[in-house]
Amino acid sequence: MIVTRVRQWYVIFAAGVFLTIAMLAGLLQPLLSTTTSSQNKIQPIFHGSIAEPKVAFACNVFWGEEFLPDMLQTLAANNIHITFFIGGSWAKKYPELLADIANKGHELGNHTYSHPHPNAISKEQNKEQIQKTETLVKEITGLTTKLYAPPYGEYNDMVLNAANELGYTTIMWSIDTIDWKRPPPDVLKQRVTKKIHNGAIILMHPTAPTAKALPDLIKEINQSGYTITTVSDILK
Repeated sequence: MIVTRVRQWYVIFAAGVFLTIAMLAGLLQPLLSTTTSSQNKIQPIFHGSIAEPKVAFACNVFWGEEFLPDMLQTLAANNIHITFFIGGSWAKKYPELLADIANKGHELGNHTYSHPHPNAISKEQNKEQIQKTETLVKEITGLTTKLYAPPYGEYNDMVLNAANELGYTTIMWSIDTIDWKRPPPDVLKQRVTKKIHNGAIILMHPTAPTAKALPDLIKEINQSGYTITTVSDILK
């Protein structure tokens, strides 16, 4: 009688374990699939390595050419090289200025040719925007761009895959100067210094307040113990 009860209990226990495992497998599989899928998805870069006190200036250039000479002079005076993300149609209008940026040792990135909304155009059109700018930048400077900053900070899986298939890393930012709204230089500086951190990518554009704020901004960042460098450098 006792043996029979033990066998019955064992059968019930074994069946319960089997059903539990099967149920858990069914519940966990979508989670595991989602986790694996998200790990395999292309992701944009919002900041660099946090191991060192380095920050990168990422300057998107589609206008503001009148402010670039002052910015370049300030950067040269402080022996700083940053990353300029170049718009192709802008480069076509100002090849000498683009060549000057490159000759001064700054890193060049790709910011599309005509500044479209990347999410609103096809994958092939995204590729064409990048490739057309890459070709033009190489013709003018001899340099090949491999970092991509999508206009408006806009991206989805299609945009990221288009850039990735061309060998590009998509770059976003962790600190935004919002200088395109032309804030007072002190406001611009505060937006950066309040959020400064290791590996920060600091988004800016060639504007009047940026050019005016740049000397003091560089000084304050350096005094805080940070080195200003290119995007590629902080990704190492």
